Amino acid sequence: MDTEGKRIRDEQRLLRIKRLAIPPAWSDVWICASANGHIQTTGRDARGRKQYLYHVRWRELRDENKFERLADFAKALPKARRRVAKDMKLPGMPREKVLATIVRLLERTFIRIGNEEYARENKSFGLTTIKDRHAKVKGAQVRFRFRGKSGRQHEVDVTDRRIAKIISKCQDLPGQDLFQYVNDNGDVQGIASQDVNDYLREISGESFTAKDFRTWGGTVLAAIALSAQEKFENQKQAKANVKTAICAVAELLGNTPAICRKCYIHPGVIEAYLARGPIAGFTPIYKKAERVHFR
Repeated sequence: MDTEGKRIRDEQRLLRIKRLAIPPAWSDVWICASANGHIQTTGRDARGRKQYLYHVRWRELRDENKFERLADFAKALPKARRRVAKDMKLPGMPREKVLATIVRLLERTFIRIGNEEYARENKSFGLTTIKDRHAKVKGAQVRFRFRGKSGRQHEVDVTDRRIAKIISKCQDLPGQDLFQYVNDNGDVQGIASQDVNDYLREISGESFTAKDFRTWGGTVLAAIALSAQEKFENQKQAKANVKTAICAVAELLGNTPAICRKCYIHPGVIEAYLARGPIAGFTPIYKKAERVHFR
């Protein structure tokens, strides 16, 4: 039916709708009237979650822009890190201290930021939605164990005395959510993903989000992994080395190798490696990645 409630009979319009491959289980489906709209379709899946289908070209442009932002992200990181280090030393449990801890963990662990809807509907968690029970503190070590996106079980070890101390204090606060803070009135408040993104914009001076850390992390880890490969004699060996490196990064990020390469590794890194050029612009900031396991 069109926007006027009339049955669509035009064959070209019907063919376009068919090619969208809208899942049959979706309800409350909306289809963009324009074939060039960046959001082509929305609907509710079987569990009531709102889903989107985007124009293929818009997805390509979004990914291109995401990778183009990496150079600016790298330039903004030192300033952001200084602010994070300063805020983590604040007395008590103010908002900025907890947000800074989350940002430090974003960079160290590559854990997704999470959102309330997925935690509520899927029982899958990210940094802003994990519970007290998902973190165990022992000395300077914190072990996170939780169910993440797509049902993957995460086990992440972080060794950092300051992070461990702050997380222990978070667990002392009332409530089940791990990351909470105490406001000026002494009330305990929760942290949402939007709070983290707002904080990132404040400390970087740019419109970066938590997702940029995964793209940055995937790209840097790929550069390190490729730099560690033996010199190749031919393109066949080079491509095998690229595959090995991507698989290693995918394991750390908790993605399939295909998604990892497409969405989280700057194509310039792989192109430079295959062309035997220097992988410039991506300083190896991670001497070693935190121990991360996915099952």
